[in-house]
Amino acid sequence: MKISICRPLLLAVVAVIATAASAQTKPNQTLGYGIGEVLTFTYTQNFDCVDQPNSDLNFNGIPAAQDPGEMQIPICQVGTQPTINPPGQKGNPAITTEPIYVLVPMFSTDNDQKPDDAISCSKVVPGTLCGRKLGSALISLFGALPEAFKAKPAVYTQCPEPGAAPGTCTMHASRLDLAPVLSELKIISGPPTANIFVPTPNHSHVLINPDVNFPAVWWQVIPVLVLKESDWPTEDASSGLTSFAAIESALKAGDAVQAPSNFFLFFSSHAPSHHHMQ
Repeated sequence: MKISICRPLLLAVVAVIATAASAQTKPNQTLGYGIGEVLTFTYTQNFDCVDQPNSDLNFNGIPAAQDPGEMQIPICQVGTQPTINPPGQKGNPAITTEPIYVLVPMFSTDNDQKPDDAISCSKVVPGTLCGRKLGSALISLFGALPEAFKAKPAVYTQCPEPGAAPGTCTMHASRLDLAPVLSELKIISGPPTANIFVPTPNHSHVLINPDVNFPAVWWQVIPVLVLKESDWPTEDASSGLTSFAAIESALKAGDAVQAPSNFFLFFSSHAPSHHHMQ
């Protein structure tokens, strides 16, 4: 059977595809936000999750310097603050390193009570909480399945990038350990005793105003758990948390929670409406 598609509809579809392609044209790119507009990030190196000699990121009571097993997998933790950045520069990375605020939608648009809606186990790293078990755990902890961990979120996010699998993003780690931040927020009781690895959540990115045009450097990931659906940024940056000032307001109002991490990304940023920094 021949299907007829009207010309206006066809042109509209082509325009949407062309717009997406022009904004993000390479496999090593994602989008971001800054000063209320859409940015393009180009990743030119793999990520790094800093594990220092005296750290115990796998909570087995053995310092990393004496624990070869701890060195065999990346342990990217939310709620952990290293004292150096990947180039080895000493001092709090919040001072020595450019920040990238990673927005994580920790709300549910539909009070989702279906564990099977969570990111599946089909393409995740072994040892990662996923699928029905992930969905059940998150519903138990948060009352509903957050859009951050849905295989098909109801809100637009910049990661995973178009066509990529849930739980992934170019040149990112494919899973995060939430144990420290869940302990800090008292969502689990007591200090962490084991890693709680989850797939990298669906997320978007925000840079501070001076960094919207910036050459390739290391950036420290600062997770921001967004609790209010109306704060979530639209694809075109017309509303929501699309600037650092907006994030500060949400944090002050209690509509978002910020945490440190030992997770770093390496990329350059380009704002289309500004001159690109060479």
